[in-house]
Amino acid sequence: MSVTPKLASLKEDKRVPRRGFPSCARILRSADFRLVYDKGFRVSGPLFAAFCLARNEPEGRTSARLGLTVPKAVGKAVERNRIKRRLREAFRMQRAEIDAKWDIVLNPRRPVLKTTFAEIEKAVRKVVETCASR
Repeated sequence: MSVTPKLASLKEDKRVPRRGFPSCARILRSADFRLVYDKGFRVSGPLFAAFCLARNEPEGRTSARLGLTVPKAVGKAVERNRIKRRLREAFRMQRAEIDAKWDIVLNPRRPVLKTTFAEIEKAVRKVVETCASR
């Protein structure tokens, strides 16, 4: 019984969509963060503050971009990393519903630590809907 033929057939199957979160869907440079903070609008909620900016030059973009700034006051590194993973996943699931021109920065608050993933998804969906309505 060999596993190799199954692996080969999986590698050749191009129909399976990728569900990752590529770097082109992230805000990585501090200049981009600063631009969103300075020129974007703020949406506040109990779990996080969101800053949204519609960029004029979305050419070449396939989706909206997400930036995360988790302050040390929220918790230790393990907790901050967990928050980032959960917020990234919630945003990734909403990415198809938002126009590619949007840059969104989420700044979580301490209550997000004790919140269920379903509630986080709901809060991110609300931010996405707010951006889409503007």
